[in-house]
Amino acid sequence: MLIETLKSLFERDLKKLKLEIESYPEEAQIWAVDKNISNAAGNLCLHLIGNLNTYIGAEIGKTDYIRNRELEFSLKDIPKAVLIEKIENTILVVKSALDSLKEEDLEKNYPQIVFEKEMTTGYFLVHLATHLAYHLGQINYHRRLI
Repeated sequence: MLIETLKSLFERDLKKLKLEIESYPEEAQIWAVDKNISNAAGNLCLHLIGNLNTYIGAEIGKTDYIRNRELEFSLKDIPKAVLIEKIENTILVVKSALDSLKEEDLEKNYPQIVFEKEMTTGYFLVHLATHLAYHLGQINYHRRLI
């Protein structure tokens, strides 16, 4: 049951991420920063894509994704269409990876130590869902401010 809930939440919020990026009237606004805004929406989008493709795609789904976290925050001016394509691909990767899980897998330890301590796969997936929601809210606020 939790797996179905997580699949639903990840799909819902990744679709909202896509809508947020699509809703910027001008592409340059996606990459705008201000004195009080240190991360552009485009960089937060890249960060979420990298995060989910690493921890769900590569680790659970056994994709060959290799993360470059530094680039998630340093790349600029990636076209809106490319970001949207990356989001759409991430939706597919997350769904496929979560489809490979059984409920009992959620009680097993997540294969990596991420926060300097062991945690269950279920706990970490819930964390990833809330991390996505947190940055999605920042992107929504960024879009409305810019």
